[in-house]
Amino acid sequence: MDLQAALPLLLPRVIVWAETQARQVATLGIVLAQREQELAREVGVAEPERIRLYLIDTLPSPEDPDLRAAALQTGLLGPNMVGLTLGHCVFVCNGHRTSRLLSHEFRHVYQYEQAGSIAAFLPGYLDQIVRFGYDNAAFEKDARAHERDDT
Repeated sequence: MDLQAALPLLLPRVIVWAETQARQVATLGIVLAQREQELAREVGVAEPERIRLYLIDTLPSPEDPDLRAAALQTGLLGPNMVGLTLGHCVFVCNGHRTSRLLSHEFRHVYQYEQAGSIAAFLPGYLDQIVRFGYDNAAFEKDARAHERDDT
C-alpha cells in the first residue's frame, strides 16, 4: 500500500478508531499510582491525573482491514509493540509496566496535550511515521529522549 497516498483517505477512519478506543479506556482503565503520576509530570504531562492505564494482553488492532494493514506496514502495531497512547489513555501489554515504557508513553500524552486532541495530534504524527519511518519520526525521537530507567 502506498501510505503517502492513502493517508488522507485513512486518516478520518483512524481518528474515529482512536477516539473510540480512548473512550473505552477512559471508563475501563485504572488511575496511575502516585509514582507513575510523578513520572508523567517529569516528562511534561500537565494533567497526569487524567491518564488512564489499560493493561492488556495484546494491543488493540483495528477491524478495518485497510487500517490494520497500514498500522502493520508502518510498525505502529505488531508483535514487538507493547505500548500505545491515544490522548490520555495508555495501553500497556501485561508484563511491560516499566518506568521506561511508561515514561515513553507519557511523553506521547504530553504531545497529545500540546496538540489539544486526538484529532489534532494524529495527522502530524502519522505523517511523520509515513514520511520518515517509525524510528525516525520526530515525535518518536522525542518520546525516546524522555525515557526513564526503572528505579
